[in-house]
Amino acid sequence: MNLIRNYRNWRRYRQTVNELSRLTNRELNDLGISRSDIPYVARKAI
Repeated sequence: MNLIRNYRNWRRYRQTVNELSRLTNRELNDLGISRSDIPYVARKAI
């Protein structure tokens, strides 16, 4: 079960990073996120 949960968390992390990376700097700024914050925000999402 741990393996499945870890895999799902990793997929959710990658999906969040990919979606945020597609945004422009202006869109990220509107959300209060800088490009360097994306991995941190994605980790908090899981």
